[in-house]
Amino acid sequence: MYQTTIFDQLYPQYKITKPIRLIELFAGYGSQALALKYLGVKFEHWKICEWAVKSIQAYKDIHFSHLGNWIYMKVDYDLPDEYKNYAHWLYDLGISQNYNEPMTLEQIEKLGKDKQKEILANIQITNNLVNIQRVHAKDLGIENTDKYTYLLTYSFPCQDLSLAGKGKGMSDTSTRSGMLWEVERILSECNELGELPQILLMENVPQIHSQDNIKDFNKWQLRLEELGYKNYFEDLIATDYEIPQTRNRCFMVSILGDYSYTFPQKKPLKLKLKDMLEEEVDEKYFLSEKTIKFFYENEKKQQEKGNGFKFGVSDGNTIAKTITTRAGSRMDDNFIKIKNNTKKGYIKAVEGDGIDFSQPNSKTRRGRVQKNKIQTLTTQNNLGVVNSDLRIRKLTPKECFRLMGVKDEDFKKVSKNQSNSSLYHLAGDSIVVNVLMAIFKELIDRKDSDR
Repeated sequence: MYQTTIFDQLYPQYKITKPIRLIELFAGYGSQALALKYLGVKFEHWKICEWAVKSIQAYKDIHFSHLGNWIYMKVDYDLPDEYKNYAHWLYDLGISQNYNEPMTLEQIEKLGKDKQKEILANIQITNNLVNIQRVHAKDLGIENTDKYTYLLTYSFPCQDLSLAGKGKGMSDTSTRSGMLWEVERILSECNELGELPQILLMENVPQIHSQDNIKDFNKWQLRLEELGYKNYFEDLIATDYEIPQTRNRCFMVSILGDYSYTFPQKKPLKLKLKDMLEEEVDEKYFLSEKTIKFFYENEKKQQEKGNGFKFGVSDGNTIAKTITTRAGSRMDDNFIKIKNNTKKGYIKAVEGDGIDFSQPNSKTRRGRVQKNKIQTLTTQNNLGVVNSDLRIRKLTPKECFRLMGVKDEDFKKVSKNQSNSSLYHLAGDSIVVNVLMAIFKELIDRKDSDR
């Protein structure tokens, strides 16, 4: 965690006074851009770097929806001399279909010409550099830093750092989390050109500074210091910034030059999870008897393996009774019991409580219910909520985006071209906008904003 030192008192607080050119590496659907937009700050979508086709589409739909779809329906692109067709062009750009590896040429060819044109248009509209492994400093177009503030954000993949991951860490550049060192390479090239971005913002899981990863994290900070940055990092939880989600993430602000930065003050949480829920929800989101039975049977298998309690809804006697009733065994019950390895063997859940019905392989995990809040959203829809008639249901995609700080008007834009599974993935893989807004507020000279 970041702590104040004497040097913070000596250095002046940095404030952005010049027009912002935003560069989003590992952009997703552009949470950083949304934060600046919601703050009313004027900025340019200067460059993004995002290789996942679904995220590229999402970024275009949210931030450039005013352009419509005409551009790829009516325009045939002039192919660069080295490519014989659109598929070869996209293959060289390095797009991904599954977020983990580039698509093969055969996979891209199977998309068809119209889809290939659509992806190319989305890439060009969003100023997308696509695959970070193929990006160089000159591609960022950083120039005239005396006139512009370049804000570069990098939320590199956390799969190999998070508790849910495989713990490979970020030392190896072949891992997804090792993509951090691609950022180092690009910044080193920027330094050689004499044009570094003035502000860097990193976001990742708190495990980035855990005992297993602290050596690499310190190495990264030292390298940034060698380039001339002062680094300030802290773990921030979304519940401290007006969102009822216990999402804990590490943020590091790096400022070029001798400046200090102070992270935003916490705010009391006034919103409850039920304030974020839709009024009417399709029956398909409610857990059926078959689904709950599946979780129960899975739990039994996990117990036999010595993994402890995993999931269950119990009235204190049987599972089936609660499945077929809305509460416990008495008419006046106003709660349901979520089985858990506490002394009582369960936790009470009432309307508006969040429930995690994922299946982590953990022997020690205890809490499965969050009072008036939801656990950390993931790329899978494994979180639920107790509704007004004490039935358990999954969160809807719109609710997930609300819990990531995205306004309904922007969710409407992004949902047009995405399946529900894609929407869950996009939300769980993103950054809570409210937290970003709080971070940016500490950097912004309010004269640069619209309000």
